[in-house]
Amino acid sequence: MIRDRRIMSTLPPDPVPPGASLDIETFSYEERRIIFSALSDALDHCGAWLLHRRPLSFTQVEFYFELPLHGVVELYAALVAAGLELTRASHEDLTTFCTLRHHQERPSGLPGIVTVRLQVGFLEEFTPNALTAAHA
Repeated sequence: MIRDRRIMSTLPPDPVPPGASLDIETFSYEERRIIFSALSDALDHCGAWLLHRRPLSFTQVEFYFELPLHGVVELYAALVAAGLELTRASHEDLTTFCTLRHHQERPSGLPGIVTVRLQVGFLEEFTPNALTAAHA
């Protein structure tokens, strides 16, 4: 049976199991030093523990960290405030985790831990003058 995509998009997301991971892909036109400083502040603000940071290429960096489920809303806001552009899938995944934060019952009353992989791509801002100069 084929379902209409509009109907499927209104269905609630599947529940995310405890200890789940979150994959966030972002990009920015800002300088690295500005983004790294803002990310450091953002992770500190939402109670995250940085596990690992590594360059993937000259233009991409990957961060692995953990944070309590109740800190996901703060993370989402901090990433946007830092000037990072999130992909559509990242927005949807963060929204799912924000919803879980409010509605998932924890048997022991303790907050769950979410493992996050954050990928940041640094893009060069091109102007029409820069493009014509590159082809000259």
